[in-house]
Amino acid sequence: MTDNEKKCYSELNSLYCVPYEDKFLNYEELFKNNNPVTMEIGFGMGHATAEIAQNNPDMNYLGCEVHKPGVGRLLGEIHKRNLKNLLIVEHDALEILDEMIPDASLEAFHIFFPDPWPKKKHHKRRIIQRPRTDLLAKKLRSGGYLYFVTDWAEYADFALEELNATSGIHNRYDGFAPHQEWRPRTKFEQKGIDAGRDIFELMFEKD
Repeated sequence: MTDNEKKCYSELNSLYCVPYEDKFLNYEELFKNNNPVTMEIGFGMGHATAEIAQNNPDMNYLGCEVHKPGVGRLLGEIHKRNLKNLLIVEHDALEILDEMIPDASLEAFHIFFPDPWPKKKHHKRRIIQRPRTDLLAKKLRSGGYLYFVTDWAEYADFALEELNATSGIHNRYDGFAPHQEWRPRTKFEQKGIDAGRDIFELMFEKD
């Protein structure tokens, strides 16, 4: 962690982090409004997260991440931009989903460039795979969406198959989705594009 990330983590954690506990969240109590809630799984350094939240003040965002430097960096961004619609849970996403997220309560999932776990023996760790996708689908409200982005072609094909096999959701597009212009490109993504890597996007909607 940089000195600034450490400082932000230490000083702002209690203001913008939601403690992990075995209890369903009350979003209205948490955000002080009834706006729809999007959960971002693994926000990395949080650049896109903060920008999306700032551009959509009528939406609420819950970011989950276990990487402390990223949490520290995003805490600093929340404070600097004075964001009232973005909070963090620093814990494993699957446990958060099981214990803290009510069924049929989320507007969306954002899952941008998750670890592709490229070795076959590690595929079981991927977030986009059944039965984990069944859990994700269960937490979305009707009409809500799951938006997944990767630069790993094999994971993209795998994720498309797993999501197609998940009941209760359907693909908004015929195969991969076009780039959603409202999603900011990060430095990480731009590096991949500059290196000639393709970006794959999937957008699935709850029935």
